[in-house]
Amino acid sequence: MAFTGFGEHAIDFYDGLEADNSKSYWEDNKHVYAADVRAPMEALLAELSPEFATETSRVTVFRPFRDVRFARDKTPYKTHCGGVIEPGRGAGAYYVEVGPAGLRVGGGCFHLQADQLARFRTAVAEDVHGKALSDIVGRLSRGGWSILGEELKTKPRGYDADHPRIGLLRHKSLYAAKVWEPDDALHERETINRVRKAFRALRPINEWAADHVGVSEMPRR
Repeated sequence: MAFTGFGEHAIDFYDGLEADNSKSYWEDNKHVYAADVRAPMEALLAELSPEFATETSRVTVFRPFRDVRFARDKTPYKTHCGGVIEPGRGAGAYYVEVGPAGLRVGGGCFHLQADQLARFRTAVAEDVHGKALSDIVGRLSRGGWSILGEELKTKPRGYDADHPRIGLLRHKSLYAAKVWEPDDALHERETINRVRKAFRALRPINEWAADHVGVSEMPRR
């Protein structure tokens, strides 16, 4: 199925789910989720995969159910639908999400295991690879991307506080994100043009992550 846009009720579905995050709402409206949200997301990723996926990439639409085992918030359903093309968690990701805020696209290192974080900081501290990442992040920031990720409040152990890239070294995850508020284009093919252009802008940070961080060799947390 070719991507033609998210269904006309996609945002309304999530507005309703935010107001009533219950099994009864889900059961009454899961046909809207299937037709207006999940099916278009699957079509979007399938069409983009030939350009952005590699032989080792996984292409996934995330499940709609929250993992509440250790969470204080016990609401059962996610209030957005996310999908990703990535070689492995933390090694560079092309992420897209639809929800009440509209369309969100992101890329980079969303989650880093201990071995990945060690490789990330080693590369950031090194002049050639670290400057390359700094330049990539700078270009994304100037292009309107938000640079996000969990950060230490102080310097990481083993690094000087006056290191020229101490800001990057404090990161425990690092990614860029951009949001388009809900508009008519969300329900049209124009959305895939937005996402494709955004993914192309994210390619340098994802390639840097693939080259210098890679897939974790540790068990998934």
